[in-house]
Amino acid sequence: MSENVVSLKCADKAIYLVKTAHVSKNSVEDVKKTIEEINPDAICIELDEDRYRKLDHNDTWKQMDIKEVIKSGKVGFLLVNMILGSFQRRMAGKMESNSGGEMIMAMDMAKEKDIPLVLADRDINTTFKRIWYNLGLWEKCKLLATIIFSIFDDEDISEEDLDNLKRSDVLDAAMNEIGKEFPNVKRILVDERDMYLAQKIKTAPGEKIVAVIGAAHANGIIKHIDEDIDLDKLCDLTKKKSLIGTLLKWGIPIALIVMIIYSFIQSFETGIDQILSWFLFCGVGAALGSILALANPLTIIVSFIVAPFTAINPLLAAGWFAGLMELSIRKPRVQDFEDLSKDTLTLKGFYKNRVTRVLLVVLLCNIFCSIGSVIGGIDVVRSFIGLL
Repeated sequence: MSENVVSLKCADKAIYLVKTAHVSKNSVEDVKKTIEEINPDAICIELDEDRYRKLDHNDTWKQMDIKEVIKSGKVGFLLVNMILGSFQRRMAGKMESNSGGEMIMAMDMAKEKDIPLVLADRDINTTFKRIWYNLGLWEKCKLLATIIFSIFDDEDISEEDLDNLKRSDVLDAAMNEIGKEFPNVKRILVDERDMYLAQKIKTAPGEKIVAVIGAAHANGIIKHIDEDIDLDKLCDLTKKKSLIGTLLKWGIPIALIVMIIYSFIQSFETGIDQILSWFLFCGVGAALGSILALANPLTIIVSFIVAPFTAINPLLAAGWFAGLMELSIRKPRVQDFEDLSKDTLTLKGFYKNRVTRVLLVVLLCNIFCSIGSVIGGIDVVRSFIGLL
């Protein structure tokens, strides 16, 4: 048996963890040989329902409703999912292997040998949402910047490097580094999923279980395999309501409106200047974001017009309106959906593809509108203080 297979005993079950690097050709062989040798009662794979469908049916992207994605505020989650997926595919391309090849091998062998297949991972959207809900504003900005810049890093990675990554000591060191920089991300992305995977694997049907997992999860699964894990708790998406957060969310816009009204009462000219400043900074910020996304001129105009109103309303976002306008002008073609996996490999592809272009418009318009509203808000406060 391969050195990348760990044998465990849990109650009356024999569990075999196949530690893989998701873009390594050797991992595919490890999976095939292990399943043939063990002939398990069940095969567990580190996939959720959504990722399983995308691997099993490559045309899943064609069924995506972009308008619904924008309206439901899921653009950020979808973009991060695409970026992470493209990073994995790019690495796989360098290794001349298929991204997720070891999972596909496990799926194919389960069908061939009529072995029950267990999707053992937590829903990816649940994981992303739990990360997002647990990050502060600065951590969110830092994480997004790290992900975006790393995706276009063209550093060469050899097969030997990937094989080295399977060694637990190297992975522990890597996870510790992530934990230092983003402790909340590491806890939710790795530690919580270790627990989730452990519970799903040990409750799989049969006495002999083969589990195909990313090597980074091996130590955590071993640690938690004998524990009774509450999966509902790990999937809870209830936002922790913070009184301070709620006060800031609604208090700042209300305070700005009160300041402007007071300024009008004290000095009509100052009030007009404040409104012009607010409209200018918010509008220019949103329009700049749309320009950076190479949006249609009509979209840029819409961004400029709606931004001052959406920036004062916590329930609205300028990017939603800009994205819907861009979507109505440049409707994605069938070819755009078919080319998604290829176009998300490069920055040029992100801009060329109409699907990702719309998502970029939403994201960049919102980001720069937020920046503009901060600057505009500071200017309103400054002139208000001058009247006191």
